Amino acid sequence: MNFKRYKVAPLPFQGQKRYFVEPFVSVLREMHQSQNVKVVIDLFGGSGLLSHTTKRVLPGCKVVYNDYDGFSTRLRNVERTNELLADIRVLLCDYPREKRISEAYKSVILSRIEKGEKSGFVDYITLSSALLFSANYVTNFDELKASTLYNNIKQNNYDVNATEYLQGLEVEKCDYLELFNQYKDIPGVLFIVDPPYLTTDTKTYLSDQYWKLSDFLNVLNVLNESNYVFFTSNKSSLIELCEWLSENHNINNPFENAVLKTHETRLNPQSKYIDMMLTRMIETKKAS
Repeated sequence: MNFKRYKVAPLPFQGQKRYFVEPFVSVLREMHQSQNVKVVIDLFGGSGLLSHTTKRVLPGCKVVYNDYDGFSTRLRNVERTNELLADIRVLLCDYPREKRISEAYKSVILSRIEKGEKSGFVDYITLSSALLFSANYVTNFDELKASTLYNNIKQNNYDVNATEYLQGLEVEKCDYLELFNQYKDIPGVLFIVDPPYLTTDTKTYLSDQYWKLSDFLNVLNVLNESNYVFFTSNKSSLIELCEWLSENHNINNPFENAVLKTHETRLNPQSKYIDMMLTRMIETKKAS
């Protein structure tokens, strides 16, 4: 399989794991060598970057990408997105970069976006990265209309060949527990578990809810008896909670004997947090 390997997702996505790609590649190779991994299930597929990387590193493995958030639809429409952004780029050609867009310019831009929506698909996540303040996202026209716009539009198009990004993957779209139960007893299975971070606004994950502590704790049931690569951050304190429950109430700690790798993420000069990748292998899951 001689497809291009991406180190970042080809379209914007909240929370993609680009800073963990190389450590993740090392972990995949180690786990495959020791456990003879046959099947990899990306339960919270997101941007597909982890699934994409897995298939490029372990081409003989079955890789299932749970596209619950509809990233593949955005990829299929990348040419439409480029056309829309090109028109907005022309409208803003004389407008200063990284500045708030005036109401007059905003009205013209919104008219063009509304026209695009009437004729087909509009990728509001990609538009958000071009027209909203850093790390802010909207998912529909009304939300964009109610927002303050900024000229953050990139000057070149997105890759129109990016549809090969998901080549070789088996794409599903279902609740992560449904997918887990389907594959949990298969020998040689590895689960990639990258849920939204605690208290994350999940509207870009096709949800209008926040990812709460109860949601996070439900994920622990997936980890208990599985080979996994799990992503979290120090903002959740989930590791400390599991250690405390194990020590004080004799409750199984799914992170016992897991290997931890970290990356410091800075939101701005005054704000930072630690991203975490934990991996664990259980010998009983080794494939023949």
